[in-house]
Amino acid sequence: MIYLSADSGFAGWRLLRSVCERGAWSAPRPPSFAAPAPVIEADPGFTPDGKGLYFISARHDPANEDFDIYHVARDADGRWGEAERLPEPVNSPQAELLPRADLAGHLYFGSARPGGLGQGDIYVAARDADGRWRVEPVAPPVSSSANEYEAEISRDGRTLILVSDREGRSHLYRFVREGGAWAAKGRIAARGDVFQVGPLLSPRAEKLLFSQADDARSGEFFLTALVPQSTEDWPPKC
Repeated sequence: MIYLSADSGFAGWRLLRSVCERGAWSAPRPPSFAAPAPVIEADPGFTPDGKGLYFISARHDPANEDFDIYHVARDADGRWGEAERLPEPVNSPQAELLPRADLAGHLYFGSARPGGLGQGDIYVAARDADGRWRVEPVAPPVSSSANEYEAEISRDGRTLILVSDREGRSHLYRFVREGGAWAAKGRIAARGDVFQVGPLLSPRAEKLLFSQADDARSGEFFLTALVPQSTEDWPPKC
């Protein structure tokens, strides 16, 4: 498990890794490809085949403020290589957030770059036959005049979980691909007085993991079922 950790004020973002060993999670440590503090990094997401991972990092920015998308691959023995910063037009002078890939190789992410519908929008990137990246905005109802900044995509590319502040505070919204277009299926049931971030779908998109504040604590992991009486055994138990 590779995840984002922050302090109690939701600052000082860094990547941590924990491994299930002999029935228990190991003590969290930075993965080998992580930049040392005080560089801030976040939003790790494995590729569906498990051979790579996308994340965002400010390691390229002396001011430690601009997030760009990076990719790191691992070999058959599980060793991670060197992280590579994706080129334009995937990255831009604005921050990119929560990169997530489906099985077809489409990469979804949030960005407040010029030309969008609102304060921030969701974009999808894919490589053409020559290996060059093409980027397009995801059309309404996913993107809107509000601030959309995170989007989790299912492995089959047919379920999307959006983080948007369209109701005055950032919450989670579900969309399903129907007839070649995205159809809104409503808000995910969660606390209305705090924001939710970091959505992660199960392999069959029947369950959803996300983070939200929990009373005196900062951000904690929560799990909800999107399909009533789901039998999908996820997340894996340690």
